[in-house]
Parts: sequence; structure tokens; C-alpha cells
Amino acid sequence: MNPSFGTRHECGVAVLTTSQPEEQSFWAELGKAARSGQFALGLLFFSQDRFPPQLVKTRMAEHASGLPYAACSTAGEIGGQQEDTGQCMAVLFPKDHFVATAVRIEGIRSTGFDRIVAQVKEARQTFESVSGTNGNTQETGDIFALCLIDGMSVVEEMVTAALHWALEDIPLLGGSAGDSMRFTRTSLILNGEVGDDCAIVLFFRSKVPFKIFKTDNFVPTERKLVVTRSDPERRIIYEFNAAEAATEYARAVGIDPGALSPMSFASHPLVVRVGGEYYCRSVQKVNPDGSLSFFCAIDDGIVLTVAEPTGMTRSTNEAFENVVSEIGDVDFVLGFDCVLRRIDAQNRQATQRIQKIYQKYNVVGFNTYGEQYLSMHLNQTFTGIAFARLSGNAGDAV
Repeated sequence: MNPSFGTRHECGVAVLTTSQPEEQSFWAELGKAARSGQFALGLLFFSQDRFPPQLVKTRMAEHASGLPYAACSTAGEIGGQQEDTGQCMAVLFPKDHFVATAVRIEGIRSTGFDRIVAQVKEARQTFESVSGTNGNTQETGDIFALCLIDGMSVVEEMVTAALHWALEDIPLLGGSAGDSMRFTRTSLILNGEVGDDCAIVLFFRSKVPFKIFKTDNFVPTERKLVVTRSDPERRIIYEFNAAEAATEYARAVGIDPGALSPMSFASHPLVVRVGGEYYCRSVQKVNPDGSLSFFCAIDDGIVLTVAEPTGMTRSTNEAFENVVSEIGDVDFVLGFDCVLRRIDAQNRQATQRIQKIYQKYNVVGFNTYGEQYLSMHLNQTFTGIAFARLSGNAGDAV
């Protein structure tokens, strides 16, 4: 197996992956792409266990200094030539079909809603000027926005709401950066500037028709857990139903408290009902004091329902088939898949079936600590943007 792998899709998007940090062909190909002047922007998704952010920054400066790029660490990568994690993946968008710009929002834990709105509105105006839209987003292909955000920031809900407010009619999707399930620090890079406690918002104008979509696979049960003591700012629940959170959760799902693990949380998600729909509030980890840390916002008084995942393969396949019915054959999909979905697929021995679906539709992306979709920050969901095939020559080697 070669350590680096590349695909050039019909619309000109190039995907390069490697599992070897010092594999020169990967960085050389990125350098060749940068020097060609063909690409508007690159997205890099990397396992920071194997590819520390400073290494990514250094290699990009050495080999591809002329290529604008945004990057984030992951909890796993989707696409490439291998099934496990530990890769660095580059997705390059060609100027022939895309106009792209990016803005970095610093200090999201302390920056208020209004400041984020103002910054994104200013960035949107700049983008509309350089992309020639002048506020008109009605053309075929249109505009979309991507968000990469610190997955340990615990403010994704506020940031996503602010972005949605500022973007107005521009659809948004994205993913929260991960750190390989260590839950300590994630990394984001914009044009060589490395940091956390930030978000990167990317604007794209696409000549390629696209469809933004999401899918999940859980159904609520009759088992309820009421949050009776919590720390909303840190997303920690100390008590359910006036009992220790971990013990009460374990009782509700029928597991010994000492056996709780990410696999348990993936197999028994908690959901909250909002506006007639259920949304996941997934558990991140058990703390030494018996409290539970969450990936999404929580608060005292919230009623959480124990849910059971069902039919991941079926629901995922149906979601992609629905996209095809709307835009025709798919060239490739940029996807953001919750790490708990990956764990649940492994637990249910569905990994290969899910991977075959992703391979069929040329999905590239990463496993997240949360997903952004329009105005919502979600858990245990796949969100994606599918690009239509223009003539039928997709998937050629780079």
C-alpha cells in the first residue's frame, strides 16, 4: 500500500491523503498544486497524534506557501485509502469552479454574539465583492459557508447561531475539530496561523450544483432523565433525577456504571425535543466525581430522553439516495460525521457497510466532536454537502 493517495474529481476538486508524516510525495503534490495556480483554497483534516499542527504548518510553508488553506485536527478521517484513523487529508478546490475566502474568529469563548455577527457580516460583504455576487445568491451553484470550530470550546451553539444570523440566506454546515478522543485540546490553522478557542468560517461560490443535507439514526424511548444539577457553562451534568448523573444514566440504559465508555454513549444517546423534533445531546465522558461531560449544551430542568440507534446503514443510504433524486449523480461529498456514529457503527459491526456507502458517493471529510447544520449545533449526525456530477468522468487519479 502506497503511503499517499490522490483522486481528481470531475469538477476539478483534488483529494490527497497520506498516513505518513514524512511522506514527501504528499507534500510535493501539494506544492505542485500550489505552484500550478489552479486552486482557490485547500482544506486539510489531520490526526494531530501523527501530524502535529506545527508539522502541518511547517510543511505547508515549505511546499505550498502560495496556497490559501484552512485546517483542523480530527477524531478520525473519512476517505483516502485506509479505513482507520491517523491520516492527513487535503481537499483542493479549483478556481475554475469555485471562489473561496476564509475568516478566523478569535477568542470564541469570550467573544460575544454581536461581535461574531458583525465580523461575519463584514467578511460576507468582502466575499460578495470579490466573488461578484453583490448580494445576489440566486444563481445556479450559489453560495454556501463552512465552519470549522474548536471542539473543546463549549460555545458551538452560540457561535453557530451567530453565524446563521449573519449569513441570512447562505446555508451553513461544518464540524467541530477533534483531538482523537483525548478531550484536551484541538487545533485549527488558517494560512499558517495555529490556534484553538477559535472558529474558521469559509465562504464558497460554486458553479457546481450542490445539496446540503443531514442524517441520523436514533429513535426515542419512554425512558426520561431530568437534569437536576448541572454546570451549563462547562456542559457538565452532576445529577439526573436528583441522583448521581453517571449512576442514573447507567441505570436508565441498563449498564453497570463502571462499564460506561464511549461505546456506551454511542449506543445509548440522549435526545432533547425541540419544536417537535429530537436532537442528540451526546455524552462525551464520565468524570471522576460521577458527573457527565457533554458535547452539546445542557441546563437544569431539561428533560432528556434515552434513545436507541437503529438502522444506520439504511438511514444513511436513504439520505444519499434522496440527494441523488434532487441533484442527479453525485461527484463527491464533503462530510462531517460525528465520532460517536463511527463508534456505534464499529459496535454494531456496520463499519464496512457504512464505508461502502461513503466510497460509492466519494465522501471525504472527518469525524467530529459535533456538527453544524444551518442554525443548529448537533451531535451523532452526519452533515454533508453533495456536489453534482457534470458529465460522468469523476474519480480519476491525480
